[in-house]
Amino acid sequence: MDVVAIDWSGAKIGAASRIWAARARGGVLLELQGGRDRTEVIDHLIAGRDQFPDGLTVGLDFAFSFPAWFLRERACSEVGALWHIVAVEGEQWLADCLPPFWGRPGRSRPDLAVPFRRCELTATAGGIAAKSAFQIGGAGAVGTGSIRGMPHLPRLREAGFGIWPFDPPSLWTVVEIYPRLLTGAVHKRNAEHRTRYLAGSPWSLSGPFSSAIGGSEDAFDAAISALVMSRHSAQLASLPQTVDPVTLLEGDVWRPPTLDS
Repeated sequence: MDVVAIDWSGAKIGAASRIWAARARGGVLLELQGGRDRTEVIDHLIAGRDQFPDGLTVGLDFAFSFPAWFLRERACSEVGALWHIVAVEGEQWLADCLPPFWGRPGRSRPDLAVPFRRCELTATAGGIAAKSAFQIGGAGAVGTGSIRGMPHLPRLREAGFGIWPFDPPSLWTVVEIYPRLLTGAVHKRNAEHRTRYLAGSPWSLSGPFSSAIGGSEDAFDAAISALVMSRHSAQLASLPQTVDPVTLLEGDVWRPPTLDS
């Protein structure tokens, strides 16, 4: 089974220069490419789905939902209803940055009883914790990318991809990833540290791949995430649909059975 990891971007302008997609199989990196914007990335996945009759798992680097209380407050009985609301209202949320959102200049974090999804509370690696999807500005913010990512999930679902953990198992599955859980502790913004990481890694990478990974934090996250996912392709191929009512609303972050894998 092939796996694809996509390092996403929520940038309003120039997202194509920050989005990288990597494909791997059996611990071997087969493709590493940037230059597509958000819509083009999703179009490419949908158009290429049938090229993988034995299965394809796609990891997307953004939150697939918000804390359960937010969905209930918006009368969303299932996550698809949230994705529809985000498609309609998301850009206004980003423009206004009203509670529960925060992070834009002059918009400090509101006093929220539950700012995190349950899965985010345990998504830590190397002392670095996951951010709340309500944070749409500031260092490490993931909310903008998530708000501009969720509206693409229905398109993937309609094209035959199962969105884990909400949907039944499928040959073609989309999972939420947090690259920090897959790369482990490394100073990814530093090219020297990325190069040192590669030198000590178990993967044999060709010159062009090494050059791209060494030159871009985004390419690094996509490539290493894909390689780690490919090590666990058997587990990814049999991910079950959740029956937990909170997870059915909030989603989950896929992670290897052991975080040092």
